[in-house]
Amino acid sequence: MRIIKHKNKSFTALGRVCGIAFVSLWLVHPFLAAQEPIKTATEPRLIEVIADHKSRFSVPGQSEAAISVKAGEKVRLRITAMKAANRNRDGSVHGFTLLHPGDHKPVDGWDFLLQPGTQEFVVTAPMEPGNYEVVCTVICSGNHEHMSMKFTVLPSDQ
Repeated sequence: MRIIKHKNKSFTALGRVCGIAFVSLWLVHPFLAAQEPIKTATEPRLIEVIADHKSRFSVPGQSEAAISVKAGEKVRLRITAMKAANRNRDGSVHGFTLLHPGDHKPVDGWDFLLQPGTQEFVVTAPMEPGNYEVVCTVICSGNHEHMSMKFTVLPSDQ
């Protein structure tokens, strides 16, 4: 082991290296604490939807416009809305509202007015499994009545 003399004191090389490492970490610690937290596997699942100019919903890569989620699952909806024949006074070209099975009442937190372009919404799926329906709530064209999509909530253990 090598001994280093400094101002009448003796240090081992290992002790000096450990001291330098400790001081370096102590100085850097505030900067490490200010960093973004490490992202975990709990990030919401991304679901892309298109509300097109022909007043139809579609899901890229799927032949049928349908979404399946697990009860209570957190999802990020990325919805691209294209102008149809009409729009609301506020500029909305489509709506995206999730309706409960049976009574067809809107699900709290799942009622979005869509401006032209792409918007994102982070939402939590209903806890009750079932076959829900997504409907457009903006009179977007003559085909507006048919602008809907199947939305299935599966039990969380599936």
